[in-house]
Amino acid sequence: MRKLMMLGIVSALAFVGCGKTANETIAPNVPSVETSLTPELSGRFSKLALECVHREYPNKIGHVFSSAADVGTPSQLHPAFYGCFDWHSSVHGHWLLVRLLNVGEADAAWRADAIAKLSQSFTAENIAAEVAYFEAPGRASYERPYGVAWLLQLTAELREWNDPIGNEWLATLEPLEIVITVQVKNWLPKLAYPIRLGTHNQSAFAFGLMLDAARVSGDKELEDLLVERSKTYHLSDKNCPLAYEPSGEDFLSPCLSEADLMRRVLGQREFAKWLTGFLPNLPTDGSGDWLAPGVVKDASDGKLVHLDGVNLSRAWNLENISAALPENDPRRASLLAAAAVHRDTGLKAVTDTHYSGSHWLASFATYLMTKRGQ
Repeated sequence: MRKLMMLGIVSALAFVGCGKTANETIAPNVPSVETSLTPELSGRFSKLALECVHREYPNKIGHVFSSAADVGTPSQLHPAFYGCFDWHSSVHGHWLLVRLLNVGEADAAWRADAIAKLSQSFTAENIAAEVAYFEAPGRASYERPYGVAWLLQLTAELREWNDPIGNEWLATLEPLEIVITVQVKNWLPKLAYPIRLGTHNQSAFAFGLMLDAARVSGDKELEDLLVERSKTYHLSDKNCPLAYEPSGEDFLSPCLSEADLMRRVLGQREFAKWLTGFLPNLPTDGSGDWLAPGVVKDASDGKLVHLDGVNLSRAWNLENISAALPENDPRRASLLAAAAVHRDTGLKAVTDTHYSGSHWLASFATYLMTKRGQ
């Protein structure tokens, strides 16, 4: 981790001239060599994913029926991604396993089970059925943007793993990736406004995942579209009302996710200046109590448990924002201190006690602890 400098003697504005020039963009994401993942955590997270990726019920499907021919069980409609309660959670449950295969310990006991589960899902027949579902009339907005962003993140992870079996899975998944990418490219120019929510439809979080994936795959057209849309929507944003967060069912922070997106599309100097206007009250004293974690009063409630997720996603937002600033920016220590509070709170909630949280929180924890977004 970068060395933190003495804090509080000058304002954040004094540092916006440090680092990269305004025309430089931050380098595309690559897997971090240094992660916070331990064997205990990888075992814990993989166990939760392995238990849900082929668990069909309970299930929530966002399925529009055009006729009686559209009636089917979850596994009939989505033979690859029917588990983990819903399509998007199934996708990032599969991503979790690939991510751990990529960066986890090579001799872990869970690896064989993970490979077997993924091989069961990633067959040509299963993916052909997923493609047919997305190509059917009226499905252009299905799982957009959250679920499709995770699908692109899944194929990006397979590309970066660059393992023989992973390459086979990638080739199998590429027809679905192509269909989804075309749909996203058709959608982006039509999206008149950003979607500023703390749940699935939020555009900033999805754009970040998609942008990282586009840079891994070398899809310059998608990358350019996302950069242009992000700047059009957000360059003039000021004074984001962070004090209004979180809402009662948030698992994403609208303000921090936006900042996490903008550090991907702006050079270091430009981002530091933009952040000063966007979140002008970030502390410079190294404190971590300026942003309180979300409180979950009933973890068995599928909506209320979202707040366990907001603690995990805030943690990676705060870490990423800090890492994008110049080393001597006085805001970095407070960002990292708040990230630590949220990380510790969020990780305690990643258990198998209630399926309402266990089917998805491990994916967020894996994204955080393996520093996937940096």
